[in-house]
Amino acid sequence: MKKYLRTKVLVYVLTFIFAVTIDWLIPRLMPGNPILVLVSRFSGLPESARVMYSYLTKAFGLDQPLWKQYFNFWIAFLKGDLGISIYLYPKPVLDVLKSALPYSLGILLPSMLASWFVGNSIGAIAARRRRLDSVLLPIMYFINGAPYLWLGILLAYYFGVVLRWFPIAGAYSFGLRPHLSWLFVGNFLRHWILPFLSLFIVQLGGWAIGMRNMVIYELESNYSRYLEALGVKDRLIRKYAFRNAILPQITGLALQLGTVIAGQVTTEVVFSYPGIGYILTQAILNQDYFLIQGCFIFIIIGVLIANFTVDLVYVVLDPRIKYSYGGEVS
Repeated sequence: MKKYLRTKVLVYVLTFIFAVTIDWLIPRLMPGNPILVLVSRFSGLPESARVMYSYLTKAFGLDQPLWKQYFNFWIAFLKGDLGISIYLYPKPVLDVLKSALPYSLGILLPSMLASWFVGNSIGAIAARRRRLDSVLLPIMYFINGAPYLWLGILLAYYFGVVLRWFPIAGAYSFGLRPHLSWLFVGNFLRHWILPFLSLFIVQLGGWAIGMRNMVIYELESNYSRYLEALGVKDRLIRKYAFRNAILPQITGLALQLGTVIAGQVTTEVVFSYPGIGYILTQAILNQDYFLIQGCFIFIIIGVLIANFTVDLVYVVLDPRIKYSYGGEVS
């Protein structure tokens, strides 16, 4: 087990360094100049614009060679400093992300876990009942193929514009300020429902289809046929089939995080939800190097933590992994 953990930690550390390096480099290869965008907002006279441009370029360290900027980035990062946002100047990037992270996690985690549990349950039931399967399977394929953007717009139009059941923008009403009261909690939940449903519904189809196919495969496997020939009860056979079928779904839960984040960005933009996805789009539009790399660092850390957690859970559920790393059982 210790050998397995050491190997995994090394792989994830190297992956993190490589991913953060790419994250740092890509914004700087983009066309345009973020300092010009910032100066155009604060300066109207040509002379003062030139002075401010020169000052801000040095202040953000963008006048230095790329290799030195990269070296300074890692020094600041190890100190917990992600720089100052150009788009939201003079707010520190870390403060911007701290304010946006709870909104993103509040949508992403519940939608992922709920769709995983519900989708796997539907898939397992459909695999055992053919009549229900013939009805559910086309619906699940349709849901799985629905784009996040299209579904988000559809939900916003029907439930927000036509029926007027839910608001279609923001995390809470513009006249409110975050505070602990039933009024604010109720208002927050009304804004939360449509973004949550947008992510939940699209993910649901994939989990249901995957689980349905895996359960059918396990029920048709040799060990299931053998147990059936021995007279083992169907309930016990289905239990074994479900335990084996759930293992790839657990792995998929971590892999799904990467694709769901892309959908979360789209969903937050559609509903103007102030999470990291919405902040990221604004940073890209304003060519904010520091905010872009800060958003992606949070995303990278989230994906790696989720994958590492699932790897540990997989070891507990599948003892074969323990034996492959030295035969340790505990």
